[in-house]
Amino acid sequence: MGKLFVVATPLGNLQDISSRALEVLNSVDHIACEDTRVTAKLLARYQISKPLLCYYQHSKVSQVNKIIDLLKQDQDIALVTDAGTPSIADPGGKLIAEVVKQNIEVIPIPGPSALIAALSIAGLPGDEFHFFGFLPHKKGRQTKLKEVVNCSVTSILYESVHRIEKFLRELIAQGIEQRQLVVVRELTKMFETIYRGSAEQVLQQLQADKIKGEFVVVIEGKGR
Repeated sequence: MGKLFVVATPLGNLQDISSRALEVLNSVDHIACEDTRVTAKLLARYQISKPLLCYYQHSKVSQVNKIIDLLKQDQDIALVTDAGTPSIADPGGKLIAEVVKQNIEVIPIPGPSALIAALSIAGLPGDEFHFFGFLPHKKGRQTKLKEVVNCSVTSILYESVHRIEKFLRELIAQGIEQRQLVVVRELTKMFETIYRGSAEQVLQQLQADKIKGEFVVVIEGKGR
């Protein structure tokens, strides 16, 4: 029986990959990835050549079964996403769950995670926190937003370039002006930027800058 290696890959800076991750990518029979073009760039950087299998969050059951069949044929497979740790607000959770059901060994190869990287420099309590991932776009958004606002501990969530301003305005409307935010844009990439302050202050900083890229938002907890 093969093994499934869950491999964390760089958020942006390709030097952030671990030597163990490179060793695994070099040794497996196949690499299951979110976008073959993105993964191909990483592999080319380290002169690794392996067959790539496309796997993303909404992959068909047939694709999941194909990966499981290969594992049952004693083929080792590394699971990666475009950036960060698979299954942490990234594709992988469904595949891993199915592999576990088949009693196939799953091995973590830890590394970059956007939420942990942002929390590490936030200067807000990190001994306990709540990760919300991406908020719903429409249905259920207001309910989830209230959970964020009323969270007693540090909250972390991801937001896209298209909704970051809207989200900050939603926070302002909820009246949390006294609480501190840390918003990190383009983690580990060339234009990495860290914004700190209240929701209003961060919104002003963003509007004075070029709003692009992906964002991690860290919010001070309400307290108990």
